[in-house]
Amino acid sequence: MKIFINGQFFEKKDAKVSVFDHGFLYGDGAFEGIRSYNGLVFKLNEHIGRLFETAHTMMIHIPVTKQQLAKHVVETLKKNNLRDAYIRLIVTRGEGDLGLDPRKCYGKPNIIIITDKIVLYPAELYQKGLEIITVPTMRNHNEALNPQLKSLNYLNNILAKIEANNSGFSEAIMLDGQGYVAECTGDNIFILKDGVLATPYNGRLRGITRDAVLALAAKNKIQTLERLMTRHEIFNADECFLTGTAAEIIPVVRVDGRLIADGKPGKVTQKMMKLFHEMTRKAGVKY
Repeated sequence: MKIFINGQFFEKKDAKVSVFDHGFLYGDGAFEGIRSYNGLVFKLNEHIGRLFETAHTMMIHIPVTKQQLAKHVVETLKKNNLRDAYIRLIVTRGEGDLGLDPRKCYGKPNIIIITDKIVLYPAELYQKGLEIITVPTMRNHNEALNPQLKSLNYLNNILAKIEANNSGFSEAIMLDGQGYVAECTGDNIFILKDGVLATPYNGRLRGITRDAVLALAAKNKIQTLERLMTRHEIFNADECFLTGTAAEIIPVVRVDGRLIADGKPGKVTQKMMKLFHEMTRKAGVKY
């Protein structure tokens, strides 16, 4: 495996950054998870755009252009001879001292690109559906950290994931400070009720796959809403599914012990899965 670090390629065992990098010391950095399908990088420009937005808010200057960064992603995929892959794109603050002050980071931001395979859920769950729970850990309580920032500090999500795992589940719903549904630990959530596809707009990351689903729904004349959502509405939905770069689209059939409708993936969910798979194999940056 060849890993890109600041314009050079290293073997996995030799791919290193300083322990004084503030990405390691404080989670001071940004990242994106991206997918490639059969030689096409899905929504590459959108992912890089979101990375630059996060870095801008964090006042990290990425020392290359968006176009150069896209080229580096493609180079890394080619170097590893991967046509279907998961891409982890990382930018850290860079090397500094042991204090919090980013002005004392004397190293340039580090750019790291890792390409590999990823399997988030077993294949049978895409046919049978996923069972999830709600966990006590809230999504960035009182907006302590803006969920729009896809930073390296993912402890909020990790603590929620631990709670899910301890209860025997692989994914969980996180609520915001007011008790509304925000998102899951690594995915956005959708419900279908009376023909309307709804997803939360509060306390969640602006998911690239989420936006793709909204666009696909509009194109196929499925009404969509971004709004506040309660667990009660999820329990009584006609259908439910999750979206994410790694997960793609996966049906949910039970939440907190309550069956969603008849406990089987719904027709609209299955249609969206099919449309999304078709999209990933037709649209993207070719390499």
